Amino acid sequence: MAEAFDEIKVAFVCLEESVQAVAATIHDSGEVPERYIRPEIDADPVIADAGSYTLPTIDMSRLINPEFSQEELAKLGSACEHWGFFQLVNHGVDEVLSQQIKADVSEFFSLPLEEKSAVAIPPNGMQGFGHHFVFSKEQKLDWVDLLFLATRPVEERSLDFWPKKPPTFRDTLDKYTTELANVTEQLFRFMAEDLGVDHEALLGTFKGLPQSVRINYYPPCRQADKIRKGGEWFSVQALPGALVVNIGDVLEIITNGKYKSIEHRAVINPEKERITIAAFHSVHLPCTIGPLQELGDPRYKAIDGFEYTKGYFTAKLEGRRYLESLKL
Repeated sequence: MAEAFDEIKVAFVCLEESVQAVAATIHDSGEVPERYIRPEIDADPVIADAGSYTLPTIDMSRLINPEFSQEELAKLGSACEHWGFFQLVNHGVDEVLSQQIKADVSEFFSLPLEEKSAVAIPPNGMQGFGHHFVFSKEQKLDWVDLLFLATRPVEERSLDFWPKKPPTFRDTLDKYTTELANVTEQLFRFMAEDLGVDHEALLGTFKGLPQSVRINYYPPCRQADKIRKGGEWFSVQALPGALVVNIGDVLEIITNGKYKSIEHRAVINPEKERITIAAFHSVHLPCTIGPLQELGDPRYKAIDGFEYTKGYFTAKLEGRRYLESLKL
């Protein structure tokens, strides 16, 4: 993964402030700086709130149990095909470990800015603490500070960007991301069964399950969580202890469009800080990304993995979805 990042050069600039610091200065007035106001986001209304709709819920323990596996597998396939999102319960990730990673992450973001900056994202870099997709000092910014780290393969980790404070952070993140990778591999096997393809064919593009994590800190600000389905936005309430799983663009391509990569916005709590941990399981480079032959006539172009990754980041900077340009 570190080698892959070296191959992808995207222009970034370093910021002299963090969103957390900005939020602290406006606590009394509540006036958010213009740079962080995104009117194009507010223009899209939410048509259903968290109390009236929930994402599909998949039970890993039922997937594993032969007595219930086929019924739960059908639910998994439906969730991937129609929503591209689901909440996974009884996933097997140790609850004590889950609480420890939350505590360690919270402690890291509570450190003074100068201490967090010890692992700051360097110019033209991807890993570390700061902001992504910043290419000028005038552009609009998201209301978030992040810590982005490559976690798998283990031998390619850039530990210079792994915080030393709190002292338990590195060990906890290592164990937590290993458990997430195990859950992901199990899900890939069940997805292959649902699709009717060999699981090795599906896993081939993700050989070794390259993984990175983006840990987000959102200061309080009045917004709402949104997921777009059928051109409309839905607000979603996460279940306690559940993992929220979403289908990525690469998986939509590989499944020839059967599984859907759905737009989503993770935003902030209006009253208190919010911290999220997103784990990305990426393609193994070098590779070719394209639809599996078993899934019919291709609806997407086959593309070199490096070219795809560069195109993805370029499109991100331009505010568009690269996936659309790959459709035949």
